[in-house]
Amino acid sequence: MGAAVAGTALTSMPDARAAEAKPMPARKGARNVVLVHGAYADGSSWSKVIPLLQEAGMCVTSVQNPLTSLADDARTVSFALDRQDGPTVLVAHSYAGTVISEVGLADHVTGLVFVAARAPEAGEDYAALSARFPAAPVTPGIVSSGGFKWIDQDAFLRDFANGVPRKEALALYAAQGLLSTAAPTTTNAAWREKPCWYAVSRDDRTIDPDLQRFMARRMQATTVELDSGHLSLVTHPKQIARLILSAAAAA
Repeated sequence: MGAAVAGTALTSMPDARAAEAKPMPARKGARNVVLVHGAYADGSSWSKVIPLLQEAGMCVTSVQNPLTSLADDARTVSFALDRQDGPTVLVAHSYAGTVISEVGLADHVTGLVFVAARAPEAGEDYAALSARFPAAPVTPGIVSSGGFKWIDQDAFLRDFANGVPRKEALALYAAQGLLSTAAPTTTNAAWREKPCWYAVSRDDRTIDPDLQRFMARRMQATTVELDSGHLSLVTHPKQIARLILSAAAAA
């Protein structure tokens, strides 16, 4: 189960102070971090978090998910995990929460960090779960064709990358990964057996914030809430790095 009481804040400092704080060095525990990007993105979405983790002495791997199926993404992340030489924190954004829920039972994975991420039960229909909450504003902008789906430019800028400067958001749009339309159904829920951390995005227009809170409570995660859109790893990298380093130090 998770390491802390559901919904408890990692720190009481306001977001403004947290943004100014330097990343907290991981003085003990896991030294490896594997970062997993979500749908409509690629590994470069972690580019602001990676140097903060490296400066704190972490060995960082950012995977490139093919997004062609959950099985393909799970193999990609498992291969990255196999290359780690010791205790490892596994981190997911968005759809990638499904992937780390699937593969996160690996013995050397010491903790799971979810950043505005899905966290399904084994065999759970995530679409049915999300239907219990208000529809995400991004939904009408998702386009499907040829077995894949992506977000049109207007919805990407307005809803997926809200809070990101337009020039930067356009670069992210150009690099977005296409997601398979096949429903990803997990066989594992690693968060039931590993300590968990969760960063809720209060202004998320891609995954409803209350759905995020529900999943964080269900996994009994140590939870922080950020005044951020869906891409908190881009707009709030210091806070995300601190959360990851806290998970690493707890190993």
